[in-house]
Amino acid sequence: MSTISTRRPAGRTGAGRPTVGRRPGRGGPVRTRNSLTHPPRTGAVLVAPAILFVAVFVLVPLVFALYISFTNWPLIGPYRFIGLQNYLTLFQDPTFVHAIGYTLLYTAIVTLPILALGYFLAVLVRARRRGSTVLRTVFFLPYVVGLTTLSFMLVLEAQPNSGAVNMVLRWLGFTDGSTAWLVNGPLATLLICVLVVWAVSGLTMVLLMSAMQGVPDEVYESAQLEGASWWQTERLITFPMIRSTVALSVIISVIGSLLAFNQFYILTQGGPGTETTTIVNAIYNRGFVNLQLGAATAQSIALVVVIAAVTVFQFWALREKD
Repeated sequence: MSTISTRRPAGRTGAGRPTVGRRPGRGGPVRTRNSLTHPPRTGAVLVAPAILFVAVFVLVPLVFALYISFTNWPLIGPYRFIGLQNYLTLFQDPTFVHAIGYTLLYTAIVTLPILALGYFLAVLVRARRRGSTVLRTVFFLPYVVGLTTLSFMLVLEAQPNSGAVNMVLRWLGFTDGSTAWLVNGPLATLLICVLVVWAVSGLTMVLLMSAMQGVPDEVYESAQLEGASWWQTERLITFPMIRSTVALSVIISVIGSLLAFNQFYILTQGGPGTETTTIVNAIYNRGFVNLQLGAATAQSIALVVVIAAVTVFQFWALREKD
């Protein structure tokens, strides 16, 4: 009487599922159908829309702008190829040279106050105590409203004899209430810097607060047991552990200052004269007021290169050290 073998066929386990065998005479596993991953073309299909978007809206305009910078493109009318002439005469425009110096001054004025105020606000609201959520909302609200909207509001509030700025300063005894802020270069710069620090520090607060909340509580508890003061804790523990976020905040602030346009265009239009003209204001006037689009594009390309160099330097200078 024959017996029924209970041995399963080679290469099968359970309900007929394939196993990974070994090649004859080789030590490596045999790839089976279930061990195969998705083919590489699946990933390419998934990222194709993003690549297409970047190519159409970033790379193509950038290449076209680079081509325009080598021409005398007048925006309206014929143009011709002039090579590097726009770059060789880049600093022969006195308005553009003044705008570079003014923008660097403006950047130097607002960068540190934005970081300091944002850090102070982050320390104030990082604890999960009653009312901290309301304070976070209040401090972040100016950034949500937007610098453009705030600039239009400030146009009304900075008017002499009727604006809230002069009314408050007259009540405090600093002015007689008739100061014309927006037609005086230094006063307009001061007013814009105060506006920007107030409006942008909320973003710095959110970035730093998120990083502070990621610091383990055990570290602070150990510092308290060692008798560390609040200042020592912030200087020796908190700040070093959020150094990368501080670097990110500074980089965002510097890039935003170098590209400043809206608040100056709305409040002063670069005036009086060219006293408050920033780099982007100068490029805008060169391209769309004087209709010299080729020269304006060359200035834009130079600005992009400078911002890239400044960003790389900041990443290097503010990098985390062992």
